Amino acid sequence: MGKGLGLENDRQAGRRMPRLRTIDTWLRYRDYRLLWLGNYCANSAQWLQLLTVGWLVRDLTEGAASSPFQVVTVGGLATLPMLFVGPWAGVLGDRVDRRKLIMVTQTAMACVSALFAAVIALDQQEVWHAYVYVLVGGSARSITMSMQQALIANTVRREDLINAYATNVITITSTRITGPFLGGVLIHELGFVTNFAIEAGLYAGVVLMLLTMKTPYGNLATASETSPVANMVEGVRYIWRDQRVILNLMILGLVPNVILHPLWLMLPTFTSDVLHKGADFGGYLLSTTGFGGFISTMVIASVGFVYRKGMVCLVSAIISSVCVVLFSQSTWLVPSFVIIAVMAFSQANFRTSNGTLIQLLSPDALRGRVTTLQQMGQGLVPFSSLLIGAFAWYSTPPLAFTVVGLVGLGMAVYFLFTSHRIRALE
Repeated sequence: MGKGLGLENDRQAGRRMPRLRTIDTWLRYRDYRLLWLGNYCANSAQWLQLLTVGWLVRDLTEGAASSPFQVVTVGGLATLPMLFVGPWAGVLGDRVDRRKLIMVTQTAMACVSALFAAVIALDQQEVWHAYVYVLVGGSARSITMSMQQALIANTVRREDLINAYATNVITITSTRITGPFLGGVLIHELGFVTNFAIEAGLYAGVVLMLLTMKTPYGNLATASETSPVANMVEGVRYIWRDQRVILNLMILGLVPNVILHPLWLMLPTFTSDVLHKGADFGGYLLSTTGFGGFISTMVIASVGFVYRKGMVCLVSAIISSVCVVLFSQSTWLVPSFVIIAVMAFSQANFRTSNGTLIQLLSPDALRGRVTTLQQMGQGLVPFSSLLIGAFAWYSTPPLAFTVVGLVGLGMAVYFLFTSHRIRALE
């Protein structure tokens, strides 16, 4: 009798278990699938470029005292256009067809990447070439990144947005596994030319995916009825006056996106100088960050958010900062892999919850502008990278990481205790 009752309770508990919804949106919406595949190609190209350019600059500056500084600077420059190009890209994305805007931009990047591969194949590369290349690539990315996110809401219904956004983040976390892993091996075995040629092919893949994609749920380009300047003012006014909590979320986003982000850019230096390994292990280490992020986004896409998304943002920022401090003290490979995986897990939690909240709080007519204003903070990465790179140059990379982690931790804890608006967000 007791055994039968126990089995019945187990069956009832099983019926109460939520159904996994990992790829529901991906299967239901054809246009979202095409966008997802295009974003997968674009993010693969981004991680491949981040790894390859960093090791290229390290190779060109090997033996120079300023090598760590130049490695982190060239990586940080990729986000500088977010400050200047990004906001106007948001205005443009609310005035024209976002899909076509991405296609034009990615076609241009395919040509630029192929040209850079040719320069290296002819052995004409210099350090300043890498700086120019990442600035051009960063300008293109500041346009396409926000449009890729805004198009998610244009390809699925509102009730499916959380699942769609989390599933889209998988294109970032999974490519962070495959891109650096394969890129590091290719650098080690074949050199730099192959990586940049593959990058050009990935940009072409984005264009092919978006050729037949449609946007049935928005992007009516109503912003074109007024001037671009008026459009910009309207977007700023919305987050400053109408939805101030979006501004709070953007400021909190500075912790993982600006303060902690230079860690990824300094991985080539940390790998070679502290762990005493080469580009192949550097690729494995960066791939591990993708593994941690992939697990996070798979969980969110499958079961949603168990806790309030606002609290997930805050706690994830704290855990990420603590992991940076722990990573700075690790000189062994295995602990380094584990710590960086946990850090990536928490950062993916943050970005998914933070991005989902901002998309849900933004009307489609303003989504392009709000999204680019959200990402504008990433344009500060070159300045934080310069400071951290200079500090690492005059001290050591581990000490620089420790200070960065403590600064991020202090800022995240401050928001935890002072921002009730974020804590209350469901």
